[in-house]
Amino acid sequence: MFYVKNVPGWERVLRVVLGLIVAVAALALLGGLWGTVVALSAAGIVASGLFGFCPMCAMVGRRLDQQRKP
Repeated sequence: MFYVKNVPGWERVLRVVLGLIVAVAALALLGGLWGTVVALSAAGIVASGLFGFCPMCAMVGRRLDQQRKP
């Protein structure tokens, strides 16, 4: 892989679930241009959850603790 995962598992699930909810709600409630803009932004959150890598978190230096293995 070209990147190191910097989002923990629980947060990945949360990002995917909430991102999908926001995308569907934006398209259903807002509609039009603003609904599309909000839905595409939510799709970015879903993608970061699926891949486990958040570019903004990487910019501020967030890393997973690799020493702790359950």
